[in-house]
Parts: sequence; C-alpha cells; structure tokens
Amino acid sequence: MTHPTMQAIVFDAFGGPEVLEARTVARPALRPHDLLVRNAAIGVNRADIAHRKGAYGRAHFGDADTMGLEIAGTVVEAGPQVQGFAVGDRVMGIVGGGAYAEYSRIDHRMAMPVPAGLPLADAGAVAEVFVTAHEALFHLARLQAGASVLVHAAAGGVGSAAVQLAHAAGARVFATASGDKRGAVAGLGADVFIDHRCEDFQAIVARETGGQGVDVVVDFIGAPYLERNLRSLALGGRLVVVGLLGGAEPAPLPMDLLLFRHLQIFGTVMKSRPPAVKQAMVQRFAARWLPALADGRIRPVIDSRFPLAQAAQAHRRMESGQSVGKILLLPDAA
Repeated sequence: MTHPTMQAIVFDAFGGPEVLEARTVARPALRPHDLLVRNAAIGVNRADIAHRKGAYGRAHFGDADTMGLEIAGTVVEAGPQVQGFAVGDRVMGIVGGGAYAEYSRIDHRMAMPVPAGLPLADAGAVAEVFVTAHEALFHLARLQAGASVLVHAAAGGVGSAAVQLAHAAGARVFATASGDKRGAVAGLGADVFIDHRCEDFQAIVARETGGQGVDVVVDFIGAPYLERNLRSLALGGRLVVVGLLGGAEPAPLPMDLLLFRHLQIFGTVMKSRPPAVKQAMVQRFAARWLPALADGRIRPVIDSRFPLAQAAQAHRRMESGQSVGKILLLPDAA
C-alpha cells in the first residue's frame, strides 16, 4: 500500500533562505497521543531561521527533517490515546518540528481548541508567541494588575503578545521598538512607547516612574541591554530574558544592584524544554487566556502571509527586521 504524501518545505544543506524548497514527502505517521492536522496556517518563528542556518544541527531536526514549530488547522485523524479532541476539531498548537507542511502531527497535550470566531488562518499566529509571553510575564515574573512592565522588541511576535497580555492583565506597559512602529505598538496597549533607535529606555523609565523603575522587564536583546535592564528595575524587580538578538557574548553584571535591590533574573526558551514542561506551559496559557481570545481582548498580530511554497520569501521578510507581529505560511494559498 502506498503511504499518503504531502507537500512540505525541506532543505538539503544549511544556509540562506534560498536553500528552502517545496518537495513531496510522506505524511507523518501517528503516535498514540497524536492528532494529525490538515494545516491551515503555519507560524514562522526565529527558531526556524536558526534551524535553517544550522544552529541545532541535523540531530535535532524533529519530525521528518521538516522545520517549523507552530500550526493551526483541522484534525483529520486521532491516535488511540488522545483525549479531548476529535476528527473535525479546529486546533492550534506547538509541534516538535514538521510544521512547514500540508499535514503535521501534534501531541494532543500541546494542542488548544481554536475559539469560535477566530479564523484558522489567524490561529497559526497564536501558540508560540502567546505561550512564551505568558510564561515570561506571569509564571516566571509574577506580573500583577497595577504593576509595571518594560517589553523590548514590542513589535515582534512574542513582544506584541506580551504587550497585549500585560495590558489585559491591568499592568502599565512600557514598550520599545523602532519609531515607525509606534502606532502599531500603542494600538496593542502600550502606555509609554520608546523608540530604541534614538531614545534611552533607562532614562525614560526613570522619568516616567519617578526613579522607582518597573516591576518586570521582558528582554529579547541580551548582553547589550543587561545593565540598563537591571538599572530600570524597581526594588524586587524581575528580568526575564527570552531572546538574544543582540548577541550572546558575556556582559558585566552589576552585582551590587542584584544584591541590594533584591532583583531576580530568569531565562526561558521553549524549544529545548522537555515535553511535559512544554505541555504545562501550553495548558497554563489556555486556562487563563482562551476566553480573552474568544472575545477579542487579545488577538494575534499578523504581519504578512505567504503561500507555503514561498517559505524562502517569508524568511527574508523576518530577517528584514521590518515585520510587526507574526509571519504566516498558508498551505492552501495559490
């Protein structure tokens, strides 16, 4: 019997976007806990760029040598140990690879129902960024209503999700991005916008908080921002590092601030977590925020959409630094 096939994006060598190509491959085989999903939308993430360039090596390709971590679509088959989902359900979630394809398998414990009213073509922009943002803001940094938070790279996927979640939770939101994205970021709920190209976020935070600082900083930059992030924190403040866009080189750590201001520093990356930890992260987000997605209090921010076969163009868009929100691949697009 011939195994069913599908279109997927693959690459034979690490390199630039041009290495990505569409090819016919076998559909993934279902495991006992899996859903087989006909993908309607696939989220493009910075981990995909790193994957394409060889950051994870061949040993960590995931499912079927196909990249991609995030999907939304319709269940077409369910494994014998699946609970809570059935054929025909609309789902979104995070996979261990294999998203850049017409079909993907997803452990049902990593899947969430797509709320009625949220198009499947938009739901592909939810899981990775909102789960990561929720983990940083609430599980690690314990953000509460009435507190304040500084979100860097606020026009990006996780950043735009973090601004929305913090605003919806009743926090005062400071946000950095390039000046051309001011309107978009303000529209997500930022109270104070900071143009990182020409403004000093530490000085603005000090001015706007009367020198007290913010309770939480969510950072995607890394070493170049470390000292200013810590100097922007209030007594007992928490810094959560989610990315290293500015590089991973060593940076001076002002230990006196850490000690005498009772600061805490967290790092979080979803991709390298064990499955049980990832599942708990997804379930924490879903329990608190699916109703807000259903009624529109939070929404996926979508920059652009590309047909699946144009994955290389989608990667170029992400690498351009011009995007606001998520970039999606659509398997059914012409």
